[in-house]
Amino acid sequence: MRKVSTVFSMAFTRFAFAALLAFAGLAMPAALAQDFEFEELPPVEELQPVEELPPVEDIPLEEPQPSIESQPLAPAQPAAPERIKNPVAEFTGVDKITGRIITFDVYIDETVQFGALQVTPRVCYSRPLAEEPKTDSFVEVDEITLDRKIRRIFTGWMFAESPGLNAVEHAVYDVWLKACKQSSDVPAPKADLGS
Repeated sequence: MRKVSTVFSMAFTRFAFAALLAFAGLAMPAALAQDFEFEELPPVEELQPVEELPPVEDIPLEEPQPSIESQPLAPAQPAAPERIKNPVAEFTGVDKITGRIITFDVYIDETVQFGALQVTPRVCYSRPLAEEPKTDSFVEVDEITLDRKIRRIFTGWMFAESPGLNAVEHAVYDVWLKACKQSSDVPAPKADLGS
């Protein structure tokens, strides 16, 4: 099968090249000219005119449709459910060196360190259980470099239903959103009492 497609491809390429030369008005190399038969087209003056088409008869139009205002209103569609704002984002992380996979909860606007990454969810939305799942979170991920500097490597939306879409892919660690939750086994961070 490969030989047939190669032969076809070579023949098509040679034909396309010959057609391009003919279109450009250039002389065709003798090696190509022997493979193809070309017939001379008559000069433009000798071409016969196309017969005139008869006029289109007037076709009666269908009766006009009633306007939108005169039609009865359809029952209103139920409003799309509001998304639920959750206080906890659940992430999954993988350490590519050890092969360790861990699931961890992070409260909104709190930072949790996973390896050399610091994960901070800013908001986490989900839908009611009766609706089609749609879970997303706006997340900031920073990397602690070897010289102990913090460098932002990701800022954006993560989608639990499409974990590969906006997952953080680091040289050593990968992190993606798993779910948004109303509560967690992890104790909530204490309020800042120093103010």
